[in-house]
Amino acid sequence: MIPADQALERLRDGNRRFVAERGGSGDESSASRRLSLASRQRPFAIILGCSDSRVPAEFIFDQGLGDLFVIRVAGNIVAPSQIDSVEFSAVLHHARLVVVLGHTQCGAILSTIEAMESPAQDQARKLRSIVDRVRPSVEALMETEVAKNREELIRHSVRNNIRMSVNQLRRGSAALEHLIEHEGLRVVGAEYSLETGIVEFLDH
Repeated sequence: MIPADQALERLRDGNRRFVAERGGSGDESSASRRLSLASRQRPFAIILGCSDSRVPAEFIFDQGLGDLFVIRVAGNIVAPSQIDSVEFSAVLHHARLVVVLGHTQCGAILSTIEAMESPAQDQARKLRSIVDRVRPSVEALMETEVAKNREELIRHSVRNNIRMSVNQLRRGSAALEHLIEHEGLRVVGAEYSLETGIVEFLDH
């Protein structure tokens, strides 16, 4: 089992390699690696990230097969199935780091802002379910000075949404609360920049 602080540093190092275009080293995707993982896995971190095609966690952290337990959902929102998946890996695989990974220019955030600006606009039911979960992150900013600058509103909403998901994981599960209090589990937020490739950890 890799402690949370070591897992976090491993992710930081991997992202540095990715940004520097020095990734893909070793045999992390080789046939022998596949065979060694066929009967068991031991991911060292859990990533709850956005489904956006530009944000594949294994790439941006330069990790290989079996290294990360990745849960992807539009807007990196937390719903019961996501909590269950995080619990599954934390308990079964003993991963001690959970990262909620959002990103700049998130489509779920943009859709939520547009829905709040034009509430009468029809939305597909499934999109509405995502928007409804993201909405509290945006609502908190709509009455502030930030709302007057769209780019700032998007930027702050992305980070609010990440932090909200972090808090939901920290407090939304008795099993995770126990692991946090007694067994060294850490849940942190991070933002990936589509423009630079850099991951900034927001709280750790």
